[in-house]
This record gives sequence, structure tokens and C-alpha cells, in this order.
Amino acid sequence: MAVRFLNREVSDLCLGKPALRSIPSNSTVAEALSLLKRSGETHVSVWNCDHKVLEEEADIDDDDECCCVGKISMVDVICFLCKQENLIDSSKAFDVPISKILPKGDSIVRHLEPNSSLLEAIDYMIEGTQNAVIPIHNYASTNSRRKPLRKSLSPRSTHHNGVEYCWLTQEDVARFLLNSIGVFSPMPTFSIESLNIIDRNVMTVGYHDPAISALDSITLANIEQTALAVVDNDNRLVGEISASTLAYCDEDVAAAIMTLSAGDLMSYIDYGGPPQDLVGLVKMRLEEKKLGLMTKLMDEEFSVSSSSSSASSCSSDDESGSSRIGLGRYSSARRSEVITCYPGSSLVAVLIQALAHRASSVWVIDEDHNLVGAVTFKGILQVFRSIANAKRKSTTENVSTQ
Repeated sequence: MAVRFLNREVSDLCLGKPALRSIPSNSTVAEALSLLKRSGETHVSVWNCDHKVLEEEADIDDDDECCCVGKISMVDVICFLCKQENLIDSSKAFDVPISKILPKGDSIVRHLEPNSSLLEAIDYMIEGTQNAVIPIHNYASTNSRRKPLRKSLSPRSTHHNGVEYCWLTQEDVARFLLNSIGVFSPMPTFSIESLNIIDRNVMTVGYHDPAISALDSITLANIEQTALAVVDNDNRLVGEISASTLAYCDEDVAAAIMTLSAGDLMSYIDYGGPPQDLVGLVKMRLEEKKLGLMTKLMDEEFSVSSSSSSASSCSSDDESGSSRIGLGRYSSARRSEVITCYPGSSLVAVLIQALAHRASSVWVIDEDHNLVGAVTFKGILQVFRSIANAKRKSTTENVSTQ
């Protein structure tokens, strides 16, 4: 039954999925930043075809190649701006083509046909694919041109050669598997330790260490869809700096990474926006480093956020005495608090935790709160893949003995 379930077509997972927001690969960092903020999405797909269609004069050419070559997020922009040369002259950095800052990795984004099997998608995700790009509608045929279609296309159209696409993430697949978890019984009730899916080679940074010292780890965590563990001197888990949280931040976080400790950065990126005292500390340290352009960028960012946010503040913020300014994208982020489990936790329990908290990693700790490792969606998918292999092997052996 498990093998039959995993042979279902990926189109079954596309029902109700929205069409991809897209941007041409020759767009600038400034254009990508603007689209990310306007769309409210954490990632925008990057394509190597021209999406700027001119209403009635446009002509859709089905012979033209149109391919998704990657995805860009606020994390990519933040890590790019953290480079010393960009902090000194951020105005030039915004004119750089996004093709120069796309995450580098083997097939991070991969096209799949709607009739591809779920098992095939899982195999690619285990190999490193984060987003499977799948066509969901075909609005144009090779034999006709539809005037209404061309008139409806915008400069940021979701159509590519008359086709709309969605993408599936590792989280989407994991959620789909959870909805039919009984098919894989009894494996999901086994402990994560017995299933050997605890990744013990995790990235860490000290609570008092400069956040900029972990920039390479933050970049890698974004590529691998994991997180960076913040630990104390005894390797006890204190918190995390995750790509999924940074994705909801604004570009001013580059200045915070450059000037704050890892512990203070956690407070800065927590949902609701950074505390005012930390904003002041960042500005002071930027001035000490003579990074006036980045200070100006922060002033502009918080000026826009403050004017667009509601005058009323959250009661919990008032009670704590921590003044928050400019909610912006921060209001959509989850808290940067860590989600933890134990080596003896069951696979299904950890999966539910990850999905409920939209966490890319669930940290594994021992009874003394020491960091043991982490469990990721990729590791969880490997377990379901192994179930299919075991079922198929068992079936083959049964047939051969008859």
C-alpha cells in the first residue's frame, strides 16, 4: 500500500496551489526586493525568459525556452548586503543582477511533469531539490492565440508561454504524507534515534559571538533549508537563527548582522520587529564603523514601516516595556524560539512539531538541554523513501519464492 501511495502523481498535491510569482533573471536586487515586499511571499521564482508582455501587441511563442532557474528570498538579499563592500556602498549593490546572488546548489529548483510520481519528487528532494516546479494550467495552445489572455498579462505575469506553474516544497510533501500516515504504519511510531535520522553535524554559533562571524553558516542554512543553533559555553541550546525567520525580515537586518552578537540578533529578528534599543545600538555601531549609507537605509526603512503600521500596539509589548517599531514583514514571521525534541521522540511527533511551527529544523536535545543534533524534512522524507524500498523488496522476494 505504501508503494502504491508514493506512486501517486504530484498533480494531486497541486490542487489549490497558487501560481508562482516570478521575476526575470536579469532583474536587479532592487527589483527583487520590491517584489518580495509587495507580494508578502518569502521566495519569488526566477526565470530566464522575459515576462514583460505588451498587451495586444504581444505574441506568445511556444517554441521559446522558458525555465525557472532558481528562487530568491530576503535571506539572499540580506546575506549579499552583509558583504563589506556592499555595506560601504549599498546603493551600487541594489543595481546588481539577481543572477549574481542566486543560491548555488545542485538543482535547488527542478521542473517536474504533473504525471511524475510522488516517489520521484521525494528522490529529487533527498538529492537536494527544494522546490519542484509543476505546471498547473495550460491557457494557450500551439494552434491558437487568445487576445484576452494577452491583455490580462501584467509585467509580473504568472504565465510562461501560456502556462502557469506552482511549486512543491519539502514541507508540502511532508504535510501530504502526514495526512495519510497510517499507510506507513508502524514506522512513524519509531523513535528518531532508532531510525537514524538525527543529523549530528549541525552548525552552531556562540550566544556572545559576533553574528557576522556566522554569515557563511547563515548562507549555508538558507541553501540547505536548515537553521543555525545558538549555544552557550556548555553547548546548551539557547536559540536559533533560521532562514525561515530571516525570510520575513527586511534588508536592514544586514546592518544588525554586521554589528550585533548572535544573541542580540535573535531578539532583533523576532516577530513584531526589533526592539528600539537594539535599533539604536545598531545605528551607533554603524556610525562608529563609518557606514553612513547603511544607517541612512535603516532610517528610510523604519520611517516607511512606522508610517504604514497601526498606531495601536500589542498589549504584550506594552506590558513588557519593550517598544517595538515598524512591524512590516516581521508580523508574519514565527518566533525565533527553538522547537526541540528528544532522541526518543517518535517520528510522527517530530513531524507534527515541524509542520505546526513551520520550522525547517527540529532540534534534538538531551535531558540536560545539551544539543544533540537536528531533524529536517529531508531526513524525514528519507524514512518514507526507505519504507517504499523495504515494501518493494519484500514484494519481490515473495514473488521469487512462489
